Amino acid sequence: MFCVARARTEGESLIVTRGRTCFVMLNLYPYNNGHVMVVPNRHIGSLAEASRRELSELMTLTRRAEIALTEAYRPHGMNMGINLGRPAGAGIDDHLHWHVVPRWEGDTNFMPLIAETRVMPEHLEDSYDRLLPL
Repeated sequence: MFCVARARTEGESLIVTRGRTCFVMLNLYPYNNGHVMVVPNRHIGSLAEASRRELSELMTLTRRAEIALTEAYRPHGMNMGINLGRPAGAGIDDHLHWHVVPRWEGDTNFMPLIAETRVMPEHLEDSYDRLLPL
């Protein structure tokens, strides 16, 4: 999935910025508005497989994402994390990616619990436009 996204143009792939070894893209199935992922260009499944340069850029781009999300959305907090392997919750478990999810006080609702549905008040294209300067 990420390898295909990396090969597309930014607008098609939801990539908001590219580094030398990694890129930042919107999550196609976001937990919240502005949910992005920092992804290495190389198809690797764990931090142990990452080079020093990739590890450094993962953190640098995560920091840039935090700053951009704070400016664009003014969240009250953020969740940041990596899920390694399906048992840990990884939806794509063979290509490392770091989630950055803006959070607000009271941003949970009953829809995921009752209807197994997420409600997103902002369309992905609008999120893309807000974060493109990242």
